[in-house]
Amino acid sequence: MKRVLIFSLTYVPYIGGAEVAIKEITDRIDPSEYAFDMITLRFDRALPKIEKVGNVTVYRLGPSVYNAKVSDRSLPWQLRLAKILFPFTSFVFAWRLDQKYVYDMVWGMMANHAGFGALFFKFFHVRTPYFLELQDGRAFKDMRVRRPILLSLWWLYKRVYLAADVIKAISHFIEREVRGIGYEKTIAVIPNAVDVAKFSAPVDERDIAELKSRLNKQMGDVFLFTASRLVLSRGVEDTIRALSFLPANVKLLIAGSGEDRTALERIAHDIGVAERVIFVGHVDHKELPMYYKISDIFVRPSIIEGFGNSFVEAFAAGIPVIATPVGGIPDFLFDPDKDPSYEPTGLFCEVRNSESIAKAVSRYMQDPQLVTRVVKNAKELVAQKYDWSIIAEDMKKRIFDPLTRRG
Repeated sequence: MKRVLIFSLTYVPYIGGAEVAIKEITDRIDPSEYAFDMITLRFDRALPKIEKVGNVTVYRLGPSVYNAKVSDRSLPWQLRLAKILFPFTSFVFAWRLDQKYVYDMVWGMMANHAGFGALFFKFFHVRTPYFLELQDGRAFKDMRVRRPILLSLWWLYKRVYLAADVIKAISHFIEREVRGIGYEKTIAVIPNAVDVAKFSAPVDERDIAELKSRLNKQMGDVFLFTASRLVLSRGVEDTIRALSFLPANVKLLIAGSGEDRTALERIAHDIGVAERVIFVGHVDHKELPMYYKISDIFVRPSIIEGFGNSFVEAFAAGIPVIATPVGGIPDFLFDPDKDPSYEPTGLFCEVRNSESIAKAVSRYMQDPQLVTRVVKNAKELVAQKYDWSIIAEDMKKRIFDPLTRRG
């Protein structure tokens, strides 16, 4: 059995695209072939320090508080300190674990504090293969503006990338960014995915009717749906503003929590569409298929996006998608006007343009044949390329097996 050590700043129950990817992939790797351990931050005092989550043994470090949130803007000082120190605390803890297990590979999830932890481990374990996974859709020039400290530490930050034996990028956009800083070794472009069976399976009509009743969806209502962390980089505010250009029967259903919810509620109130915006808060991932099924159009006009699991979830669930052509989205979303050589899988709107969003919504509402065509193509594409079982097998063949043999 090969043993892999994962460095990740957060993990279940804190769920984002990176955390979903780790869990979906490791759950599908034969445990008789690979054992996975993870070092992450604890954050919440209710979480155990050591826990088995699927096929991963999770070791949680650092101080904790009750009912912790993981947003930078809401972290109390002791959790901020734990995050700052994580490169060092995770490295020390990893050293101790390695004395017990002797790892065949380390896996750094993202070039953040966790990536530094994996880098420091690599400095002292040069023969242990180091694999870095990248999911962040920000361009490097934007990172340096957003985090000025990187200007003074750029030489060290680059080592998180350059020291990796293999890098996995979830989109071609990220691949180009990494090549741009001089990385010359293998980059495997392997996207995130969706549990196709889970999101495409029929849902009990009684459950559908109950949820529609709870959300007061009336006959003739058109529900736009978005699922994301409520931060202003996801363009939720632009979708709210788009409602002012659309008929009153068009409403926006928002699943997710985040530090900008109050700001979004204020925007909806100020432009007079508050009664058409439904905030449902955090929705457990296993409940999400129901929300897709009661909705009519998925809309997420992102400003940045590494990949966007929610888009392929919408593909599998069978509702048409509107997105912006940023980051990794053009890898799988083909607009009939902008990508005429491909069968369409969705519509693009412009970044920070609410009227453009409204035009795309209206186009779907006025052209049911386009909706049928887009949904059919999107479901076929996601089944062929973006199911987690396919991605897990790809990871095993292209990442785990070659690297652990090398080690």
